[in-house]
Amino acid sequence: MLLPSVVEANLRSWGRAMAGLWGMASRRKRLTDDGSPLARVLNVMDLTLLGVGSTLGLGVYVLAGQVANDTAGPAVLLSFVFAAIASFFAGLCYAEFAARVPKAGSAYVYAYVAVGEIAAFVIGWTLILEYAIGTASITRGVSTYIDTLVDHKISDFFNSTVPMHVPTLASYPDFFSFGICAVMTALLAVGVKESSIINNILTFLNLGTATAAVVTGAIYADPKNWSLPPRPGKDTGGFTPYGVKGIIEGAGMCFFGFVGFDCIATTSEEAKNPKRSIPLAIVLSLTIICATYCSISTVLTLLKPYYELDRSAPFTVAFDSMGLDAIKWVVTIGAIFALTTSLLGTMIPLPRVMYAMAQDGLLFAVFARVNDCTKTPVVATLVAGTLSGLLALIFDLDQLIEMMSIGTLLAYTVVGLCVLVLRQVPHGGLALQVHGLPRDAEREKGSADLRPVLGGLVNWERAKRPTALTTGAAGVLVFVQVLLTLALCVLLKTAGDDLYSNTLAWLAPTLALLVPLVIVVIMLGQQPKADVAQLSFSVPGLPYVPAISLFLNMYLMVNLKDETWVRFVVWMVVGGVVYFSYSLRHSTERLLEIADKQAALAASLDRNGVAMTNAVLPSAPEAAGDPEAFHTARF
Repeated sequence: MLLPSVVEANLRSWGRAMAGLWGMASRRKRLTDDGSPLARVLNVMDLTLLGVGSTLGLGVYVLAGQVANDTAGPAVLLSFVFAAIASFFAGLCYAEFAARVPKAGSAYVYAYVAVGEIAAFVIGWTLILEYAIGTASITRGVSTYIDTLVDHKISDFFNSTVPMHVPTLASYPDFFSFGICAVMTALLAVGVKESSIINNILTFLNLGTATAAVVTGAIYADPKNWSLPPRPGKDTGGFTPYGVKGIIEGAGMCFFGFVGFDCIATTSEEAKNPKRSIPLAIVLSLTIICATYCSISTVLTLLKPYYELDRSAPFTVAFDSMGLDAIKWVVTIGAIFALTTSLLGTMIPLPRVMYAMAQDGLLFAVFARVNDCTKTPVVATLVAGTLSGLLALIFDLDQLIEMMSIGTLLAYTVVGLCVLVLRQVPHGGLALQVHGLPRDAEREKGSADLRPVLGGLVNWERAKRPTALTTGAAGVLVFVQVLLTLALCVLLKTAGDDLYSNTLAWLAPTLALLVPLVIVVIMLGQQPKADVAQLSFSVPGLPYVPAISLFLNMYLMVNLKDETWVRFVVWMVVGGVVYFSYSLRHSTERLLEIADKQAALAASLDRNGVAMTNAVLPSAPEAAGDPEAFHTARF
């Protein structure tokens, strides 16, 4: 009789552990309308140019040439169009959430509001790595580009004086990169408006340089370069020398040329009228970026045969070979402007993510401090700049660049899921209360127990607004959609090039996953959606636009190198240690829950005439107003 009791005790223990884990995972952020200590100084133009500047880095002068040279040929134009469409899908999801949640932190905050605390921490921790590596790699890019202009005198000096002979590290400590990062960090610490002014100037210069390159290239363009004869054993010639496969593979490469616009969403607490300006800036910036890339790729492939384009500096080499020295130097200097603006664009989001996580108690509270004079999170800015500077100082980041991609794609995926989730609950999660967003959205009861579950999956009774049944059914459908999408992406990766050369062999398994996926998405489309009339922007074509965005993002993620996933897992293990050793105990939402329970207990005892002998705990609003003091409170 002892064994069953032991088993029962163990089962209860496991049950309590799982319930606690589920409580952590599903704990969501309460939204408050109590303002922000950050200065709201950014207008639509500032935000748009921030997105354009952070995205149109050196890639605007390099990426088109790389993809055209041996991947897509002149059809690189179509690759950019497809990549732009995929980016627009992700951008629309970001725009809706910016209209819902005008808070600093971007995808981290969106996940915290819609999914739960653990998912939010994973996204935030990933974004920290993404932006730190992004800043370090771009800083090294600026250093390398300037070093090339001065005939490698900088690298020669450091290689001869302080060489490093350590595997996986750079050949020398790049103090010049560290200095660039320090200067940019100081600029950001002074104030976001001042940084924005510098970014606006440099972005205008960058766009002016790109325009000059396009106009000059158009003058010397030769339409025959789009109808070149085939090269035996290499390509088929014409506009699409590498076929549909080349266009699709090129689109995957071009997609990363649009990465960076999401930095706009991290400045929500520093934007004027963020519910309107953030969505508008995201759409405008992606439009400008798309137009610029398409113009560059069109002119470049008309200027020279695609297979003669230089992979590292296509415009510079092309203009140099044509004797156009003046425009060559204009493009060269413009590349420095592009790198600098891209550097600012990657440095601004990192301290904002750290600030948002610290406000929620998931990172050290000191990162949430805002300087009274500059109205910026100075400590978070200095730590972020130092981390990025150290990475740029000692690491050769060529093998780590893909880590930026995994963070961005994961964030895009989660934001798309968040849009799907919140559209399926009553009120769309729009209600704001003094203490924040309701824990459980109001749900209709009554007929939920009478309607069959299968009928709920297809909304058999054609409910006009979400109910308990339709919300649950939508959750099941979204979960199945994610599993099918992941399985399809893994299958396509496994097929690889064989998918194009031996299509019939892969047709059956592909359809076996694709058809159910399409059916599930259609079923999800039959579910009633919450009214979003109060939002300044909402994603059109739900659930189809987020579904396409999810597929594209997950497909690109599964195609990343195995080493990238290994590094990501290592980083997440470190994050797990941080979460369970610090964040779990200091989570503001957890402490607010405890305060609410204590207040309810005190009220209950008071009603029963029992006097409270211990000190009364702070209320939820008071705790939320001073998270650092609240984290140190004893319960």
